[in-house]
Amino acid sequence: MKKLLLFSIALLGFTFASNAQDISENALGLRLGDSNGVGAEISYQHALGDNNRLEVDLGWRDGKKYDGFKLAGLYQWVWNIEDGFNWYAGVGGGLGSFDYNDNNGDDYNDTFVFAAGDIGIEYNFDIPLLISLDFRPEIGFGNDYNNDFNNSGLGFDIALGIRYQF
Repeated sequence: MKKLLLFSIALLGFTFASNAQDISENALGLRLGDSNGVGAEISYQHALGDNNRLEVDLGWRDGKKYDGFKLAGLYQWVWNIEDGFNWYAGVGGGLGSFDYNDNNGDDYNDTFVFAAGDIGIEYNFDIPLLISLDFRPEIGFGNDYNNDFNNSGLGFDIALGIRYQF
């Protein structure tokens, strides 16, 4: 009975060890999506362990009628699928600010905070390149921060990420 128990523990440990993967210590690149009006974001990921990381994204926009920035931070869990493919999920939030002038001369501006979730899939190439596709639902809190879904402050952001790993 003891041998069977020891064998079962060893087999279970080998199974978990074989599913573990090394995520890169650092990754820097772009997250290309809507980002609720801000657009592309500079994205940085830092490993916090074998399967956990912190992602920080900064997006800004400077135009004739619209100026703004958005800073997001997410804690992510990463799971290996197979041969360089991983999927991940995370939670976090951030803050931002915008100033918008419409064609009627009205000015809308706000500083807001938001909570966010994140789920995605990524491929880790043999070269130091990581490409990802993720879905980030957000709910924002601010006076004029009413984007999608009938002014509820709820928004969905889908983005393609490309990052250099080091």
